[in-house]
Amino acid sequence: MAHENFMYQTRDLKFAIKEWLDMEKLLGCDAYKDYYGIDDIDGFLDVSFKICRDVLCPANKDADDPGCQFVGGDTKAVITPDSFKNTYNTVCEAGLGPQFANRSEEGRMPLAWYAPILEMQSGASPAIVMFWCLTAGATTVIQNNASEELKERFLPKMFSGEWGGTMCLTEPGAGSEVGAVATKCFPTDTPGLYKVKGQKCFITSGDHDLAENIIHLVLAKTPDGKPGTAGINCLIVPKFWINDDGSQDAWNDVTSTGIEHKMGIHGSSTLSLSFGENDNCYGWMIGDGPVEGRGKGMSQMFQMMNEERLNTGTFALGCIGSAYYAALDYTKIRKQSPKFTDPKGPSVRIIEHEDVRRMLMFQKAILEASRALLYSTYYYQDLSHDAADPAEREYYDNMTMIQIPLCKAYISDMAWISTEQAIQCLGGYGFVEEYAPASLARDCKIYSLWEGTNFIQAQDFVGRKSNMQGGEPMKKWVAQIADFVTGKKSPKFAAEFAMMEGALAAYNEILETKASWKENNPQLGQLFATRVLHASAMLVCGKLILDQALLAAKKLAELGDDHYDANFYKGKIATAKFYVLNVVPGIFGTAKAMKAADTSSIDVPEEALM
Repeated sequence: MAHENFMYQTRDLKFAIKEWLDMEKLLGCDAYKDYYGIDDIDGFLDVSFKICRDVLCPANKDADDPGCQFVGGDTKAVITPDSFKNTYNTVCEAGLGPQFANRSEEGRMPLAWYAPILEMQSGASPAIVMFWCLTAGATTVIQNNASEELKERFLPKMFSGEWGGTMCLTEPGAGSEVGAVATKCFPTDTPGLYKVKGQKCFITSGDHDLAENIIHLVLAKTPDGKPGTAGINCLIVPKFWINDDGSQDAWNDVTSTGIEHKMGIHGSSTLSLSFGENDNCYGWMIGDGPVEGRGKGMSQMFQMMNEERLNTGTFALGCIGSAYYAALDYTKIRKQSPKFTDPKGPSVRIIEHEDVRRMLMFQKAILEASRALLYSTYYYQDLSHDAADPAEREYYDNMTMIQIPLCKAYISDMAWISTEQAIQCLGGYGFVEEYAPASLARDCKIYSLWEGTNFIQAQDFVGRKSNMQGGEPMKKWVAQIADFVTGKKSPKFAAEFAMMEGALAAYNEILETKASWKENNPQLGQLFATRVLHASAMLVCGKLILDQALLAAKKLAELGDDHYDANFYKGKIATAKFYVLNVVPGIFGTAKAMKAADTSSIDVPEEALM
């Protein structure tokens, strides 16, 4: 049974947006300066909180049981729980669904403002949020690459939520190896129109009854398509045909062949789809057609994939938050055993026990450090689009690209660990489905698997992202961390800055060791890729959360201990200290392990693993 009580706290969300990030800089951009002031975020967050508390979270029980039900057929192959209809419509009517993806609309919300909204939505109901997030991602590809005619045909009803959207990459024989797709597209006599035939699997929101139509973005190859990813095209393939006048027509031979029975997110419909079983499925090519067997489909779809990878980090963050607040609430009530310092005294609330306090602080530290990483990345993404200076836009785009795999992989890995700690705080009750952490653990595990497994993210980070443009953006990314560590030293945080200095030195050793393997032993780069990604995330999270602590200390000094916000700022300081002094040291272990360059895991005979 999934959690139904929304215990989320918004104070740190507002701190990150209103006090920490340089929102004056962002809101000064032409896209926002005539529409928003800093305090406007309060209204968006307050409305979102109420919808999450009163609508999304109560529907979460239905999301887990019965979840989505597969009935088959050509019209509505998947039936969602009754409560989903009101939830979906409420979110879309409030403008907090796929509408945020309309980046050409005047007065659009900054993505950095949508981040906390999406975090709360995913914390309230991890499954339901997928229905509008996949649609939003699909609109990004259409907005950036399709003809004006196709934009006019599809985007308005996708933005409103009347039509849903998907990304159809994975096939039974082509998972992470996208270049192996077997789905084919055949040109017709109508320019830009192709007949589509093939199968896809693990398609999130592949069919449901919340929208009138499902607009699939399908990767496929022409008969003369080049091997690998070079030959891939991206097509718009609606479940029901859309006429030139925008009206919906007959079924487009898109068949839902079955629903996946998953460990978690039961309320998210994950389907296998067949295109063209009756040789009557058609789709529009996005952008120019292939030239000599070369398509643009992968570069187009990566625009959605990068968006969904960043969203995945946000989904994971929401689960971390909901599990933590549930654990915190329980430990304040549950009494068991006397204090260690008073063994003959009465039983006390378990929040007063040392190890429980450690587990709670670990969860809080992971939550706030991950939030800082994620929100800073959304902020960079906004400036990469909206900053006036082209050079500034390029810089922020590079910083965004570097941090996306960190947001996706590190936060989703930490979600699994952090929810486990929440379960541990509840003891035996944590293993009972009546309490939130149990279902959240089941729900959050998917985040390390989809949108490219976390090993794929690690490969992307240590390979393509670290080396793009000759490695210059990566050097700038490390340099801004170094500038902070050397330039923001404070006696109040002497131990923390000393730890960061040591961690930065260890990280540079990691980079040097990795570089030395490039020619001599590139296999070691693969063996340590995930650990390098985690070390990178820990370093930048240490910098970000310590930066927040400096601000919190300044605020506390100005307001005094008697101010109603004093304990919040004290919590920020304590959390930063804990993260830097207890989590960041993991970087040293990675540096030492890389110097040892142990290959026993790949050298051992397969039979010896038995």
